[in-house]
Amino acid sequence: MKVLVIHNFHRKGSASGDDQVYKNETALLEDNGVDVIKYTVINDSFDNSNVFEKVAATFGMLWSFKHYYSVKKVIKREHPDIVHIHTFFPLLSPSILYAGKRAGCKVIATLHDTRFICPCATSLRERTLCNECGDGKYFRMFKYKCFKGSRFQSLIVAFIFKYHRIRKTFYRQIDKYICLNDNQIKLLRDIGFDENKIVKKYNFVKDSVEILEEKQVELPKLPERYVVYFGRLGEEKGIHVLMSAWEDLDDIPIVVMGAGPLEEEFNAWAQDKKQVICLGHTEHSKCMKIVTNSEFVFFPSVCYEGCSMVVIEAESLSKPIVATDLGFASEAIIDDYNGVKVKLNDVEGFKNAVRMLWSDTSKCRQMGKNARMDYENKYTLERNFKQLEAIYNNKIEL
Repeated sequence: MKVLVIHNFHRKGSASGDDQVYKNETALLEDNGVDVIKYTVINDSFDNSNVFEKVAATFGMLWSFKHYYSVKKVIKREHPDIVHIHTFFPLLSPSILYAGKRAGCKVIATLHDTRFICPCATSLRERTLCNECGDGKYFRMFKYKCFKGSRFQSLIVAFIFKYHRIRKTFYRQIDKYICLNDNQIKLLRDIGFDENKIVKKYNFVKDSVEILEEKQVELPKLPERYVVYFGRLGEEKGIHVLMSAWEDLDDIPIVVMGAGPLEEEFNAWAQDKKQVICLGHTEHSKCMKIVTNSEFVFFPSVCYEGCSMVVIEAESLSKPIVATDLGFASEAIIDDYNGVKVKLNDVEGFKNAVRMLWSDTSKCRQMGKNARMDYENKYTLERNFKQLEAIYNNKIEL
């Protein structure tokens, strides 16, 4: 089997989940004898462009002739059985979907976010869940400055998605949608996507215990007991919920690992809080070791997570999760079994959940054991390859 896998990377150094999934899945396919051809771009190329190149790239977000013809050329040369697309926005553009279909390939797309419903991919507007653009009336984005707080950029993105909505690009040019949770499936159904073309497959991570056994990791000095947050320091990850909760949790240390747009604000807030330890961007194996030594993981996301790598990695390390009852976490976490779910933005609920787990160490340990079993049942490499192979074979045989 030969598969062309296409992905638009975020910026260098980003810990984005879809970047990690792309790397994990291509390695998994190669390890299992699948012939993988990779076609990727990275957003750094836009940042490093001159003004004329940036203007051209901006128009290319609607339809990139460059990548359309490049992908067709790769297909003509390599003759893949499947074209598997992870992320196409912004640089690759939806033109690559047409390149795959017009070349006679089966096109599969993994939906890492809610981009087909919300062009911003977060389903957030001013810290509030919003899926209004599922109706295709994207120009409301201009009013609310949805894309990066800019009316001009919001107008451009709205035009791009309106054009492809009229052409039914995302409905007609993809043969199979790989969704990561039930909420994604419902959102797609609600705006008219063909249910028969939708399949659910969770992400996976290599067993974090095995990773730690392979590496010697030197750790900073930390409290004997602590809670941990690891991930992007962004609005959508619930960083302000964490900050509000730890205004009162002054007797419970939390170690925070990650970087992002709210990093400066977060570090300034944490300066006079001895119970908040900020480590910034942390190398993966060191991060996993710090998680291993923690009591549990705090995950207050305020957006629809696809299949959070944070949750999966925490479970692989036998750690329960205190999480928002939203998106992937709603189905991944069973209350008092492998974690605790709290209503969206319920700061008091989060504080109560943290205090409950912190004070009941035996319950916390048992929930951690349950989390590990959940990982072994759902999120291993072997299980994921079988699912992915079945999806590919099903499309090839049709």
